[in-house]
Amino acid sequence: MTSLRELARGVPWLAPSLRQASHWLGLSSMQTFSITTYRGSHPWSVAPIRGRRAQVLTRRHVTDVPAAFVADPFLHRTDEGWFMFFEVLRADTWRGEIAVASSPDGLRWTYRGIVLREPFHLSYPHVFAWDGEVYMIPETFEANAVRLYRAVSFPFGWELHSELLAGYPFADASPFLHDGSWWMFAETSPKVDLPEGAAAQDTLRLYGAAELFGPWTEHPASPIVESDARLARPAGRVVKADERLIRFAQDGASVYGLQVRAIEVEELTPTTYRERLVTEDPILGPGDSRWNRGGMHHIDAHQVDGEWFAAVDGWSRQPRPRLGRVHAAQADQR
Repeated sequence: MTSLRELARGVPWLAPSLRQASHWLGLSSMQTFSITTYRGSHPWSVAPIRGRRAQVLTRRHVTDVPAAFVADPFLHRTDEGWFMFFEVLRADTWRGEIAVASSPDGLRWTYRGIVLREPFHLSYPHVFAWDGEVYMIPETFEANAVRLYRAVSFPFGWELHSELLAGYPFADASPFLHDGSWWMFAETSPKVDLPEGAAAQDTLRLYGAAELFGPWTEHPASPIVESDARLARPAGRVVKADERLIRFAQDGASVYGLQVRAIEVEELTPTTYRERLVTEDPILGPGDSRWNRGGMHHIDAHQVDGEWFAAVDGWSRQPRPRLGRVHAAQADQR
């Protein structure tokens, strides 16, 4: 099953018609994403935090714009505590913007507001530090490019630094440093001609560069995943755990955002690539709470004091927000 949002991503010019059709057909519910934090001994074994329960951040916590949902959390830690960047899908424009929340302990969060918007959809705000600066690579598939932003006044001020790649509707670009070189995974299938019978969200490409700012070139083994919607689309930051390089993938083969899989990169050189599943079972999936009964599709894991702390998201089918109700809920939050 493909959500209206995902179908619109694949064929952007259909988006207005799909929204109108949803209204005319009386489709009153939608995949509604929310965010919380998990812990575990490994990034592939995180689970809900016991004891003092972590807050679930929902669309109702967004106070400056009408929100349909919040998703794709990425964490960044400073001396002041944790900052979490995430997508806010606006309920008035149905376009994603990037927001930030802060927390002293990663359990209770204060929403701080929208920090980045463009005339096109934004999501998946991959935030990372490098050479004394903080950067962000959000998903900008409607721009047919991978765009690098730099924090000029963290966490609120961001400016476009450069365009790293162009030519595909890159989804969920995930950069990482390995053996002295920069690498980046990105899913590219939404508007690419696919072989007969292939599903959307099923092509993963790999790029490399000597420096973060490029030039970036496609790896000889790329695409490293083809015609497999279980393993292609990135689901969060690439991490190193127990000397193993781990990437995460959204498994959306049957339902968009159903579950997350962990894959170990066994070999990565300028000319070779090899990977395998860490476990046959997904590491995240539908839960027993109201916020994640439908599924889970993202993880951002960080090693802290000998354990792994992660921001995750999940979804359940909830009523589509009506703007009047959204504004009333935001007034209550104030």
